[in-house]
Amino acid sequence: MTFQAYLDTVYDKTGKRPDDFVAEASEKGWLDPLVKASEVKAWLAAEYGLGPGHAMAIYSVLKTANQPRPSTDERLAKNFAGAKARWQPLFDALVARLDSDGAETGLAATDSYVSLLKGTKKFAVAAFTADRFDLGLKLPGETVREPFEPAGSWNSMVTHRLRITDAEQIDDEVYGEMRRAYDRA
Repeated sequence: MTFQAYLDTVYDKTGKRPDDFVAEASEKGWLDPLVKASEVKAWLAAEYGLGPGHAMAIYSVLKTANQPRPSTDERLAKNFAGAKARWQPLFDALVARLDSDGAETGLAATDSYVSLLKGTKKFAVAAFTADRFDLGLKLPGETVREPFEPAGSWNSMVTHRLRITDAEQIDDEVYGEMRRAYDRA
């Protein structure tokens, strides 16, 4: 499970984002550098029922809360740095097509992938290497049909995965599945 997947699961369970926990921890004095992980884990278990792994993800967020964080634009730039830059026009075109069809696509970037959002609901993720653009869609309970494959352990927040090695692989059928994931979110 990726770090972001831990945070997404915490949100699903508690309705709180990392910034919400930072604000609450600040009020309680949990942002002090001398606060131990065991204290934060006990607080999160008692108040939110979080297990050790999810609590440690929040503890990690709290420990870096007072440090400058990269902006979404900086994280997006990192996803398209160097040889991965070749995928940015295709990614931007997909998002633009969704939005031209009435979607309001939000983006949330981590250091390793970009989440596509409908409001606060993730409906897709995109990850990039020099050779490939991986597109994952969240379509739970739906049969995986070619050209998609089951997402498996690649990213636990999505169910379908397409390994794109050429822009020609993005056709109306692939776009239609992406739009369906957006509409279901």
